[in-house]
Amino acid sequence: MYSSYIPIGVAVESTTDAPTLRALLARRDLVLRLDDTHAIDEGALDREIRWVHSSDLADPTPFLSEGLVLLTTGTQFDGDDPGQFRAYVDRLAGRGVVGLGFGTEVARSGIPLALAEACRARRMPLFEVPYKTPFIALARANAEAIAAQSYARRSWALAAQRAIALAALRPDGLGATLAELARQLDTWVGMYDAVGELTREHPSDGLDAATAESVRGEVAAVLRRGARAGSAMRIGDTPFTLQTLGRGGHLRGVIAIAAGDLDQEGRGVVTAVIAMAGLALEQQQGLSRARNSLRAGLVQSLLTDDPTLARRISRDLWGSLPPAPVVVAVTEAAASRIDGIAELLELRADEKRGSLFFGRGDDGVVVVVPAGDHGVIDEVAERFDMRLGVSDATGYDGFRAAVGQARAARDRGAGRVTAFAEVARSGVLSALSGDARALAEAELAPLEDHDREQGSELLATLRAWLENDCSHEASARALGVHRHTIRTRLALAERLLARDLTSFAVRAELWAALHALRS
Repeated sequence: MYSSYIPIGVAVESTTDAPTLRALLARRDLVLRLDDTHAIDEGALDREIRWVHSSDLADPTPFLSEGLVLLTTGTQFDGDDPGQFRAYVDRLAGRGVVGLGFGTEVARSGIPLALAEACRARRMPLFEVPYKTPFIALARANAEAIAAQSYARRSWALAAQRAIALAALRPDGLGATLAELARQLDTWVGMYDAVGELTREHPSDGLDAATAESVRGEVAAVLRRGARAGSAMRIGDTPFTLQTLGRGGHLRGVIAIAAGDLDQEGRGVVTAVIAMAGLALEQQQGLSRARNSLRAGLVQSLLTDDPTLARRISRDLWGSLPPAPVVVAVTEAAASRIDGIAELLELRADEKRGSLFFGRGDDGVVVVVPAGDHGVIDEVAERFDMRLGVSDATGYDGFRAAVGQARAARDRGAGRVTAFAEVARSGVLSALSGDARALAEAELAPLEDHDREQGSELLATLRAWLENDCSHEASARALGVHRHTIRTRLALAERLLARDLTSFAVRAELWAALHALRS
């Protein structure tokens, strides 16, 4: 309840915020009597009355709008034919009339039974207006209630905006503003950051787990669309309003409110909060950029394998660096997602103070966590659908090497998160790049050309010879030929390649070239 209205000079038994038929019937000065001989729809007396209108037309519906209470004296009815009353009430119900008042002692001494039966059939509220109560008194009473409600709502909106403005001046202005909005609307309010993480809610734990998950899913969808907009949704019996924060394409978050369609005053209060929250987030963004630049500088400092400077600065600003041994992870470069990754990691760093450090590196975000604590790394990979490489456990004196391991694991791994130990088992040759294949094709082209033109098998012979430790006998068995054939083919390959096959360095290079062709 926002306020109650009591007209001056009129005794009122009870009042409500919105002008309703129940409030109208409660006005003792009007002496109205509800025909309670039949059941009406649940909540029928509590529907808001937009206006009170009087008419004795047989069909006044062309001149009516939805949400009206209609008053009549019944002069339009010819006799007591039930059919005309049923048709009349059907037309009113179809037009959205919320109640019918019958003025007695004007044309009829009481409410016609046929009219009461017709209202009973359509479950429409029917009430008697005594002769001494003019119709204009009902219209005026409803108009006063509408004016009182409008005044009360405007007064509430002004008071709410003042309270919210004062809340914004508190140390945690953003959190206090959201808490005040929840109090003013008497509902749950939650704020989600740019990656869809619930960062604040009032009251805390105000939603059950299933509802909270549904709201989070809708927020994630809104953020993926990236457009600045408001939207509405319903989960079970609870309506929700979602309002984005930030510019289109650069959304900073979403405010969710457990409320449906708000009136003009309610929307005005929410708009004020959205503006304040957006301003606060823009200010925080500037601070975040400065923090991220400092973190990037500390990553460069750690790459010297001397953590002294990074330890001192980190301790003063964010808490201690994660204790060694640590693992280092490196994300993909993905410039479009760097800000979102930084926001998520900043949130987790606050939660895991002293157990997480991160900063932007040359080709991705560098994440440092204690060895064995990969939860944040897995979360980043899943949330942003990206690949990360993870180094072996190390001390800070091996930080540069760990970053190199993480990059190698990221670039060569097949899954979202790849440990360096997994790719290390595949050997050095597995790391040959696309450039190596081009060089290998050029190196072995003379043998491939000869095989294609002459139908020989020089390339296969060279491969078999190297795979069998340069043994002529073993190579002959593998290919099913005589060992002298192997010698002859190798001598020809040596001439075509202009290489000395007795040299270990030449053999190693040819083996790497053959391996590159397979990759």
